[in-house]
Amino acid sequence: MASAAEELDAVVVGAGFAGLYMLHRLREKGLSVKVFEAGADIGGTWYWNRYPGARCDVESMDYSYSFDPELEQEWEWTEKYAGQPEILAYIRHVADRHDLRKDVVLRTKVTQASFDEDTSRWIVRTDQGHEVSAQYCVMATGCLSVPKFPEVPGLDRFSGPWYHTGLWPEGPVDFSGQRLGVIGTGSSGIQAIPHLAEQAGELTVFQRTPNFVLSAFNGPIDQERVADIKANYRQAREAARNSIFGIAVDMPTQSALEATEQERQAAYQKGWDRGHLNAIIQAYTDLIFNEESNETAAEFIRAQVRDKVDDPATAAKLEPRGYPFGTKRPCLDTGYYETYNLGHVHLVDLREEEILEITETGVRTTASEYEFDSLVIATGFDAMTGALLDIDITGKADQSLRQKWQDGPGTYLGLAVSGFPNLFTITGPGSPSVLSNMVLSIEQHVDWISDLIDHVAANGRSVVEAVDTAEKEWTDHVRAVGDMTLFPKADSYYIGANVPGKARVFMPYVGGVVGYRQKCDEVAGNGYEGFELH
Repeated sequence: MASAAEELDAVVVGAGFAGLYMLHRLREKGLSVKVFEAGADIGGTWYWNRYPGARCDVESMDYSYSFDPELEQEWEWTEKYAGQPEILAYIRHVADRHDLRKDVVLRTKVTQASFDEDTSRWIVRTDQGHEVSAQYCVMATGCLSVPKFPEVPGLDRFSGPWYHTGLWPEGPVDFSGQRLGVIGTGSSGIQAIPHLAEQAGELTVFQRTPNFVLSAFNGPIDQERVADIKANYRQAREAARNSIFGIAVDMPTQSALEATEQERQAAYQKGWDRGHLNAIIQAYTDLIFNEESNETAAEFIRAQVRDKVDDPATAAKLEPRGYPFGTKRPCLDTGYYETYNLGHVHLVDLREEEILEITETGVRTTASEYEFDSLVIATGFDAMTGALLDIDITGKADQSLRQKWQDGPGTYLGLAVSGFPNLFTITGPGSPSVLSNMVLSIEQHVDWISDLIDHVAANGRSVVEAVDTAEKEWTDHVRAVGDMTLFPKADSYYIGANVPGKARVFMPYVGGVVGYRQKCDEVAGNGYEGFELH
């Protein structure tokens, strides 16, 4: 006879920034909670992505929790942009400080979550044989957590070792003197390639789409700025919450086309020198709306490429064209373009020759065969929905989430899904998520979910569900706002274009962190309008 499922108030899936803070808030209420984490340790994104050069593209002072003011003052970041080891050390410190590990089950992947309509509880099962019954199920599975592999056959036939940037081993990997191939030039590839070039005897990079890459000007953190922020952290956090991308910058007041060429160059140069992800895209009011305006910024960045890369033919291959600047997430680099000036580094343009297969000895394209000792796969992730659909999630009337989202994800506020009561998605599709400072958006979602759970209890109810019409209106609004911008013009992970067969739908909410927060507050202020309690 099967043993009865363990009874809990809540199950949280994932122990990164989102899952750990959700655990903290739920435990504060006296609720019984268990967190399941597939990794061998906590950290989420920052546990898995250990590749050389892995680094955040949001400044350290912003990419951190705000819920613990003493922690804000005590923790000392060492760099402007923190590297993976430092961020993971920070997450571990927070978990130990708040004694969070005792409720986290590691090396355990949730495989199934189904809503039992008779008991109004979620039954959650894992690959380690757990069966848990919980009133609430919170998906803190991350937006960039399911690695995507090249769409060509043969990786399993390659005789040498290969490494995916999103599944990097814990120990050091030595490529000294090797013939090394790198497939992919998104953020992970761009960060790793300069470091890999320092080791490899020959490095060949396979690039399909050149990215807009901005210089990070990373280095030791500015202690004067640290002191200023720590003296005014509450105001700094509030300014971030009232911004477009969750990072406070001076707001523009004019169109790029209203400025003279000289004024534009000065503005873009100032943004470039700031070494900041959004400093150029927010230099003018219309860079994400108007193609002609956008092209002025895009050409400024292409000029930087030509200036940094010695060989004109290589520079031309690295110049991003064919999509507007900012419509794929820009990348921050340290020495990326300069790496192509090294004699042992070679660039293969996959718009000129396609990869046909990975062979036992390397990579075969339509033009040539390349032999390698090792391969690095930097082809990114099945973004935003990948981790949610990787789990067999079943709601009311046995409807699966995979079925419901087969034509693209629909949510209410990126937080809840109609037909799936008491299920919450932290930074889900339909919220600012990947278009924002993720830690800020995570905290806002966790706090909002926490308050909603209080509201359900205060009303003597046990079930809350998004109304179908509210979900449809919000999803239509997300798409409509996206269509007002240039974002849909790019084949990006924002619309699922990097995954064959995935519905091409613009998934994040581009209406801004501040506008989104106001909408969430308005919904809560109106008695959680768009939700039904049972």
